[in-house]
Amino acid sequence: MEQHWSAVCAVILALGASVHFDIVFAAEADGNLTVILPKPGHCPRRLNVVPSHKGCVCDEDCPADHKCCVFDCGAVCVPPAFTKPGVCPRRHWGSGLCAEFCSNDSDCPKDEKCCHNGCGHECIAPYTVKPGRCALPQGTPMCAEYCYHDGQCPGEQKCCKTTCGHACSEPC
Repeated sequence: MEQHWSAVCAVILALGASVHFDIVFAAEADGNLTVILPKPGHCPRRLNVVPSHKGCVCDEDCPADHKCCVFDCGAVCVPPAFTKPGVCPRRHWGSGLCAEFCSNDSDCPKDEKCCHNGCGHECIAPYTVKPGRCALPQGTPMCAEYCYHDGQCPGEQKCCKTTCGHACSEPC
């Protein structure tokens, strides 16, 4: 009887893990449990392709690398979206075009990311963030935008806030 309760506890822990970590356990014919990890990628923000399958419940119901995603039309299988490395640049002035040219990084060519432009989304070349952090501005008298991102600064320098703008500074 003690073994029975151990098995019940193991199943409860496994179910708890599957809910918390999106892991699915499948029972095989011989009674062993198999771990099924979620497919890579994430669901796109918008449905902009014809689904490969309708009425799925989980990723395993979908063919190949497709994921089970819920949209207004219900749960459907679609190709996954991926987030590319890098950071979307800050907008310099005003708003961009109020149009949706992309919905995910996967929609963009090469290393471009799908970035908010102030009104819609468009593919923009990202910048990388250098290691370290900026010190708090301490009465720096520069009131201009000498940089917009770390990639515009030489060597290890970062683009840091001044009292009224941004300038390249050594990280702390």
